[in-house]
Parts: sequence; C-alpha cells; structure tokens
Amino acid sequence: MSMNLLLMGLPGAGKGTQAEFIVQKYGIPHISTGDIFRAAMKNKTPMGVKAQQYIDKGELVPDDVTCGIVEDRLKQPDTDKGYLLDGFPRNIDQAKSLEDMTRKMGKELDAVINIEVDPKVLVDRLSGRFICKNCGATYHKLYKKPIVDGTCDVCGAHVFYQRSDDKPETVKNRLKVNEKSNAPLIDFYKDRGILHSVDGDRDIADVSKDIDKILSNLN
Repeated sequence: MSMNLLLMGLPGAGKGTQAEFIVQKYGIPHISTGDIFRAAMKNKTPMGVKAQQYIDKGELVPDDVTCGIVEDRLKQPDTDKGYLLDGFPRNIDQAKSLEDMTRKMGKELDAVINIEVDPKVLVDRLSGRFICKNCGATYHKLYKKPIVDGTCDVCGAHVFYQRSDDKPETVKNRLKVNEKSNAPLIDFYKDRGILHSVDGDRDIADVSKDIDKILSNLN
C-alpha cells in the first residue's frame, strides 16, 4: 500500500527532524517545495523557467506555476509507493489543486500530520540563537550555551549579537503570519477526515513514536 502524506507545523515545530524519521522508516521520498523549485529551475523545466522569470523580477511565483512544479514532481515514478509533502500547499487554492491533481494520478493524500507546539514555546526556540561577534560561533540560550557564561568556547571573546531574523519580535510576526495561513488548511483537512495532530512540545523520540502509531494504523 502507498503512503501519501503531508507534514504541517509552524516554524520551529520540528518538521525537518520528523520528516527525516518518516523518510527513513517508510522509504518514501521527501518532497520539499524549496528543493523541487531549485531543481526545476536548475534543470530548466518549462515550469522551472516560468518560476525563474517571476523570481528574477522579485515577484511571488503564482499558484498555477507552483502547482505545476509540484505536479511534475508527483508524476515521477519514485512517488508511486508514496511521498511526504512539506511546504505545500500554502493556501486553500493550492490545497484544492493538489486534491485535483492527485485524484487524477491516483495518488491522493492518505494523512496530514500536523505537529502542534505552543507559539510561546516556538518563540523561545527560534529566538534563542546568538552569535560570537569575533569568530561567528553559534549558540542557543536553551540548547547550546557557552561553557563559561558570556565567553565564546571557540575564541574566548565576550561580545555576542543576535541576527535581526532571530529577534523575538521578528519571530513572533513570522509565527503569526504562518498561523494565519495554516488555520484554513487545518480546517480543510479536518473536513476531509485525514488530519492527525501530534503534540510537538515533547522529546523528539516521543513525537516520532506518536507519528509512527498514526502511520502504522493507515495500513
């Protein structure tokens, strides 16, 4: 039996780690939209060329081109036994296009796994990074503190800074934007009866175990 999956979750929820686990355990290709966009543009596929034209102008790639690139990828024979989609769809129109194209191919989604983590926890996770101004070594206030507080392990300097992308306010805004775009998709897949939510605010192994339980019951 094939296993056609979509992985959802806010930035910092641990999607990348869980995608690796699913791909290794079930032997299905991980289809990340970022990767397939780069490949389509590099290989100059008709859709890749179209996407490049928009990107070169600094414009957003329209839904029909994005959906075309995903459709081309899902037509590859390595997806016949299943696939793991990540980063697509981003809106309801894309979700409906995905539904149409996969129905035609006989590769409809079996399950949508949504990794849920409290946004407050995600702000801490995502805004905890800081960098040594002298040598560029990276630290995290929760997961990777310097051995001696205020001193870089690598070069011994005492001055650190935080990138603007990692500052709490920027992170909060990014999460708000993502929450807003994810909410309609969560409702859409809930209505389809294929949404499975997992508590991502726990040990990585426990989250993997829960996902495994869901996927085992699909067979």
